[in-house]
Amino acid sequence: MKTILIIEDDNDINKMLTKLLMMKGYAAKSAYSGTEGLLLHGDDIDLILLDLMLPGKNGDEIISDLKAKKEVPIIVMSAITDVGSKVNLFELGADDYITKPFENEELLARISVRLKRAEAVAGNKGDDGSSGDALAGEHILEYGNIKLDSDNFMAECNGTVMDLSKHEFLLLELFLKNQKRICTKSMIYDQVWDYENSADDNTLNVHISKLRKKLKDAEPDFDYIETVWGIGYRLRKNTK
Repeated sequence: MKTILIIEDDNDINKMLTKLLMMKGYAAKSAYSGTEGLLLHGDDIDLILLDLMLPGKNGDEIISDLKAKKEVPIIVMSAITDVGSKVNLFELGADDYITKPFENEELLARISVRLKRAEAVAGNKGDDGSSGDALAGEHILEYGNIKLDSDNFMAECNGTVMDLSKHEFLLLELFLKNQKRICTKSMIYDQVWDYENSADDNTLNVHISKLRKKLKDAEPDFDYIETVWGIGYRLRKNTK
């Protein structure tokens, strides 16, 4: 059974989340401040739901401390919609972001994806902690040093397994399936977000920025995604 740590100072929301998670077969631990969350975080925690507006240290101030104590997925919960603030959270170490108020089913879907990705990454590390050749099957999309396995929801770049969110993975998959064409914003919204209400330019920019960063972390000397201003995005033509 996976254990999820809820760091949320609103008592009603904390209790609601605890009940929701337990109904879906998860174990839950509750913290009501950043300091308490750091104390409860340990080897038994598999994922963290982190509110930003906490008493004492804010959520964004403890992300790196939580990661240092044990590397688990962190899903930030906040009403903040500013794209710059979201990108900053990803740079601090957050793995995903959900805007309050949110639908329970969306939150549960994000939790499921993050846990599966964490398991996949852990399962493909060798005894020395390095990534093995995780993607070696026949049905793999490739471009440059990128390999993507749609069936198993896995992607790697330059030999490094990447921990991608659902929409980041779908974006990369769309680009790899359309290597010789521009992916317009309309096309992206249709195929990645299926025109759901949460999709807008800010949302797209956040996901592109995070995907670019993860690719850049894996292969620092090359930028894979190219912006076609006013139209959309495409894979850079001159791959290594």
